Amino acid sequence: MGILSSNVIQMLLVLLLSLLLHLNPSLAYSLKNCCIEYSENPLADVSVDCSNRKLGVVPDDIPRDASSVRLYFNQLQWINRDDFGCLSELRFLDLSGNQIAHVDDGSFIHLRVLTTLKMNQNKLTKLTGNLFQGLSNLTVLGLENNNIHFIHSLAFRFLSSLQTVMLGANQLQQMSDIQPILQLPHLQNLSLRENQFTFFQSKDLLLNEPSGLKVLDVSENKFENFSITTSVFPRLEKLDLSECGQDPGLKWDVPDKRLLCNITHLYFCATLIPFQELQKVLQSLDSLMHLRLNYMEKWIKKGLLATVCEIPTLRKLDLFYNHVANLSSKLVTCSQLTHLDVSHTYMSELPKGSIGRMHQLRSLNVGTNFFTKVPDDIKNLSFLEFLSLENNLISKLGCEDFRNTTHLKELYMGNNHISNLDSCAFENLNDLKVLDMSGNLLWTFGGAFKICLQKLEFLDLSKNFVSLLDKGDFQGLRSLKYLDVASNNIRRVTHQAFDGLDNLGRLKVSLPLEFENKFRELQQLENLTVYFNIDSSFKSPHPYHNEAFYHLKSLKVFTLICEVDHFGFPLDVPMQMFQAMKHLEAFTAENVYIAAPDPSTFQSNTQLKNLTIRYTDLSGLDPELFLPIPHLQVLDLSNSKLKSLDFLIQADLSALRWLALSNNELTVINETVFQSLPALTYLDLDNNPFTCDCANAGFIQWVKNNNQTQIVNAYQYVCSFLVAEQGSKLLDFDIQSCWMDIGFLCFISSTCLVVVTLLSSFIYHFLRWQITYAFHLFLAFLYDSKKRKKGAAHCYDAFISYNVHDEDWVYKEMLPALEGEQGWKLCLHHRDFQPGKPIIDNITDAIYGSRKTICVISQRYLQSEWCSREIQMASFRLFDEQKDVLILLFLEDIPAQQLSPFYRIRKLVKRHTYLSWPQAGQHTGVFWQNVGRALQTGDAPTETADILTGPAGC
Repeated sequence: MGILSSNVIQMLLVLLLSLLLHLNPSLAYSLKNCCIEYSENPLADVSVDCSNRKLGVVPDDIPRDASSVRLYFNQLQWINRDDFGCLSELRFLDLSGNQIAHVDDGSFIHLRVLTTLKMNQNKLTKLTGNLFQGLSNLTVLGLENNNIHFIHSLAFRFLSSLQTVMLGANQLQQMSDIQPILQLPHLQNLSLRENQFTFFQSKDLLLNEPSGLKVLDVSENKFENFSITTSVFPRLEKLDLSECGQDPGLKWDVPDKRLLCNITHLYFCATLIPFQELQKVLQSLDSLMHLRLNYMEKWIKKGLLATVCEIPTLRKLDLFYNHVANLSSKLVTCSQLTHLDVSHTYMSELPKGSIGRMHQLRSLNVGTNFFTKVPDDIKNLSFLEFLSLENNLISKLGCEDFRNTTHLKELYMGNNHISNLDSCAFENLNDLKVLDMSGNLLWTFGGAFKICLQKLEFLDLSKNFVSLLDKGDFQGLRSLKYLDVASNNIRRVTHQAFDGLDNLGRLKVSLPLEFENKFRELQQLENLTVYFNIDSSFKSPHPYHNEAFYHLKSLKVFTLICEVDHFGFPLDVPMQMFQAMKHLEAFTAENVYIAAPDPSTFQSNTQLKNLTIRYTDLSGLDPELFLPIPHLQVLDLSNSKLKSLDFLIQADLSALRWLALSNNELTVINETVFQSLPALTYLDLDNNPFTCDCANAGFIQWVKNNNQTQIVNAYQYVCSFLVAEQGSKLLDFDIQSCWMDIGFLCFISSTCLVVVTLLSSFIYHFLRWQITYAFHLFLAFLYDSKKRKKGAAHCYDAFISYNVHDEDWVYKEMLPALEGEQGWKLCLHHRDFQPGKPIIDNITDAIYGSRKTICVISQRYLQSEWCSREIQMASFRLFDEQKDVLILLFLEDIPAQQLSPFYRIRKLVKRHTYLSWPQAGQHTGVFWQNVGRALQTGDAPTETADILTGPAGC
């Protein structure tokens, strides 16, 4: 019954643990070869990253509730049937970039909810019939860059939900190889790029019914012909024939336009196809809307664009990566286009009229070319909404450049050579929402943002040469939500520089340290990133440089980054700067603080959830810094010279879930520190100089055994100390030798000491006499045994035990009566003890050398240490020999209550013969006769002996 009950209890405990794990699917802990990706949502799916770790096998400690596992770029060679047997909740699995050459049949049978499987860049050669067994919910399968040359006819029978198959860069040669794939009921996207096909002929595909395929990529195959003569792809919309063909060129064989009647996207990139065949292709597609012609200069020069522009349905044309002189002039007749991309084409100009007729054009990309000005034809594109002129050589924007593009919504002018702006540059862009002017040579804004651009929401002016942000520079941007003016060249910011930005929500700005209050008007600002410029000319900050932040009442995200070179200094940020930021949720400071912030810094920021302080000396951190921010969830103190984590014990961080302490100076960690962090699930301690000795034994055990906190990459932590352990892994240190727990030993020792002390006190108070008697009884037994062996006879009739103060009575009364009149031989210590012999030995010899012992008891006798020992010894002999060897003679009347402390005497008085001198009165002769009669008694036991003298109550 006991064993049964124990088993039932164990089963209940296991069931309870399983329920707890099920209720908290994101339960994190340290993995040997992986890490669990942190999520702010504690109920989020568990995503595990095992990439780039030189793994030879699938780790066996991947959490069972993982929904996503990334195992790419490792050294896996073989997938076993049991590798993923416990991962029944897995939905995403990436095995790319390994050396997998074999997969056991049924290896994925337990992954019934898996939707994405990537096995790109491996060494697979064939797909067996049961390889994908169990993957009934898989929708995406990636098998690119393998050596697959054989596909079993039943390989895809289990993949009833598959929509996307990527089989590029393999060794497939026959169309029959892909027939099992095309029979998938939900297939929409198929990539067969870079295989060994030489023919693509639909007649080789013996399908039971037409495929529902919508996207087909057969690029980088050396086709001799592309033949669609049967209705196998009635729903095909996108076809990629890039880098296809071989000499003398790809032959297009689609005799009936209806066979590809739904093609809307067609891609040709460096395709080897005769000019006439390409014309045939373009003329046979009546529904084409998006055409891509990359690296097709030869046919473009020959006049291919004339055919292209005749396609009435064409709306989007990509001509990037074509080096053709006067390319734009060949587009004159393409008036039907709505999207045109001629980037990376080495153009330096667009001749007037080349695109001017494209009145329907909505998007134009002429980036990464050699334009020195905005092309004139752009002025006529009144319906243009997207324009990219980035990465050109434009040096100036004129007032007429965007005169008629009044519907423009996005304009990208980044990385040009524009040095200044006229106030009229954007005056007609009333609908513009996104403007990118980053990476130019702007040294002034020229009033371009003071009046116009009323609908602009995004403005990037970063990496320019503007040195002054002046009053009213942005006053016309009433709708602006994002502004980036970060630049190392800003030297001055005047008062009200950001006036007018009433709706600005996010600002990135570089500021000098000599600025005053600049942000008073930014009442709606929620996200602010400030880069402080410090160079060799820096001496000290302006005394009021922090007042600029005192009015940011809506701020939620605040980032301070000090860009310090080797001549610079960190800043000192006063706590007053945060007083107005009542809604602050995230604060980041990099290379900002001289030392640990004042403990009162965040006293007004009770909503703070994310705190990052890096590149600072926090060795003197006061734990009271965290007391005003009880809701803190993320704390990053990396690169901060921390030597101890004791501050975490005193800080109130009960809500903390993410803690980063990498690149510090932590050598020893007390695992009890983390008991003060009950919600912690993610801990980063990478690159600390750990000591590998017993001082870290508790931490090592905690890392291995705790089931809540994941210590990221813990199994890769390296020992820095001791010298003998340098280079070895921290978690490989043998802690078994450390488990002579000093604390436990101290507990046991102190417990034993307390128990012994209590026991000793008890014995001393209640049993001290019994213990003493027992000890001396043992000595008496040894002595008596020794005497018996020697057979020694008694030397005296009686040993007289008395106190020195009663010596006169002994000499005047006792000796004359007993020795003089009755002739007894008595032993007296002053007369008969052997000189030089230990007194205790003399007493023992005297008692055991006499037939009897007479104890002359008085008040002083009871107070004498030696007299007490003599009567104890005599009573021990009494109990040892069980003979009447003891005579008690009371010189004084002693009440019973005074005898109580002398428990043994009181007991002897009650049970043995005794005589009372005071009661003898005038009859001393009778008294001495009684004494003599007591000396004459034999060796019989005395338990029933009559009391000779004295009251029975004594």
